[in-house]
Amino acid sequence: MSAKPSRRDRFRPAELIGLSFVVGLFAGLVVLLTTREIVLAVIFLGVAFIVSLLIFAMLALVTDESTPPPGNHRDGH
Repeated sequence: MSAKPSRRDRFRPAELIGLSFVVGLFAGLVVLLTTREIVLAVIFLGVAFIVSLLIFAMLALVTDESTPPPGNHRDGH
């Protein structure tokens, strides 16, 4: 049997979604303040949310926490 995931591992997807939402909200707010068109701002918010979610998810897959960083050897070599 596998060990239960830690609390950090369980909340990682929520962190990624929240961070992506903040990026999308920022993009939508910038477009809204620039163009004053709500529909265009919502479109940019959605696109920025999806793109940032994909990028953050791919970065999370690339980082492997099981391997120690180079130069962090316990045997002193």
